[in-house]
Amino acid sequence: MISSPSGSDPVRLPRGRFAHPALSVLGAAVLLLLSAAPASGSTPHAPAPGAVDAVVEEYRRATGLPGAAVVLTRGAEVVHARGYGTTPGGEPVTEHTPMAVASLSKSVTALAVLQLVEEGRLGLDDPVREHLPEFTMADPRADRITVRQLLDQTSGMSDTEFASYSRGRSTLTLREAVEDLRGARLTAEPGTHWEYHNPNAQVAARLVEVVSGRSFADHLEAEVFSPLGMDDSTTIDTDLDLPAGGRGHVFVLGRSFPADEPPGFGNGSGGVVSTAADMGAWLVAHNNGGLGPDGVRVLSEDGVRALHTPSAISGSYALGWSLGETASGAPLVEHGGDLLTATAHQALLPDSGYGVAVMANTGSWGGAHALAAALVELVDTGSAPAPPTGTAALAVDALLLSAGAAAVPLAWRGARRARGWALAREGRWAVAVRMLPYAGPPLLLAVLHEVVGWLYRGRDVAWFQVPYLFTSFWVALAVVALACVVVTSARCAHLVAVRRGAWSGRTAPPGSDPGAGAPAR
Repeated sequence: MISSPSGSDPVRLPRGRFAHPALSVLGAAVLLLLSAAPASGSTPHAPAPGAVDAVVEEYRRATGLPGAAVVLTRGAEVVHARGYGTTPGGEPVTEHTPMAVASLSKSVTALAVLQLVEEGRLGLDDPVREHLPEFTMADPRADRITVRQLLDQTSGMSDTEFASYSRGRSTLTLREAVEDLRGARLTAEPGTHWEYHNPNAQVAARLVEVVSGRSFADHLEAEVFSPLGMDDSTTIDTDLDLPAGGRGHVFVLGRSFPADEPPGFGNGSGGVVSTAADMGAWLVAHNNGGLGPDGVRVLSEDGVRALHTPSAISGSYALGWSLGETASGAPLVEHGGDLLTATAHQALLPDSGYGVAVMANTGSWGGAHALAAALVELVDTGSAPAPPTGTAALAVDALLLSAGAAAVPLAWRGARRARGWALAREGRWAVAVRMLPYAGPPLLLAVLHEVVGWLYRGRDVAWFQVPYLFTSFWVALAVVALACVVVTSARCAHLVAVRRGAWSGRTAPPGSDPGAGAPAR
């Protein structure tokens, strides 16, 4: 499972596992930039449920979003909770349909840790190893990592030293996830550098297990979900445990297609599965000083405040939450979540007491982040921006897939003319240089995940994730790469045959055209 490569789930890769943060913020930012910013200090509005429905349905029509679940809260009240569209299996999405929330799970993990802090069972500034001796790394500085640094992503751990996404489903439990870190090193002194890294939250979740003496799922059920009335929520380990068989959607040519979530581990960092109705209770607790809709307290007011207070190092990332502003300049506390076939976003407007959560059963394009941004703007200004049309993305997809399709007949033509090409160049050692460009597309296909990781500022990206992130580009490149391999193989085979004297007299057999392939390069 993943979350895409990023750091919003603040900046939205692979942001949950499952999960790529760079695209979370990107989707919201694009939508906000497309709309005119209202005057600073505008008063939040109380949108009617019908207005929320209209924004969601217009967004779905414009983007092709297959299914989404949305909840709007204010203070201690759930104002509106509803599902829209269908699941990958064709069933209607309702406010009670379980959906992955991906990296929103980090805020749940952080709250569970803060509960133990308030019980006096550990301290935020305690070294993690003081309570979790099994947490060891191949770097002595890891002994100084504190509980707080896990939650605010300043531990010094990094994707560049520990490839968390590329491991797929090699880890099946939180204990194993911590064990996997034994050979990893830090990229910075703990507490000096912010970098989004999913294993931070996985170690924190394992810490909860060891300190509480029960599984992470059981602890959340007893201390978070049950007290808040979140009866349909749980946390899972891998993609195999996702609802609806682990299927979501990817977009190609403006249309959504059901797809299985690729293998991945995400408990603690991206494993929570919830519903719109349950997420309403979750948002209420954060906007109501730790009290749920029924008045049950899960955390003190000071604890909630600590969750929403950013570190001095990051400037905007708190304990499982990010701080920002609405279009009008009002404070915003939020976090995005990304699997490769599902997205989620939660947002709190502390000044007005509103909360918004969106879960969508598709990856980045047409997912939850831009829709959540539109609903925040609806609350903030009274009107939502026009939804993205996807025209540019559709045009790019069409261009890329057309290029890939064009490579098929060219490969067929090149393979058929390979014998003439070889005869015309027999004995010329420079022929190898002429074929070097054909190695470019296959090589790029092989290392494309490294290129994408570089674009995502060093995040770990697995090769099997790239088709989900950039589907049309990957398909086009794969077809072109295969075409290059076919043509090159045919030419090499005929060159070898010529050199071995398969064709006598260095001339073509009767009826052949030795120069037929001459113009080809």
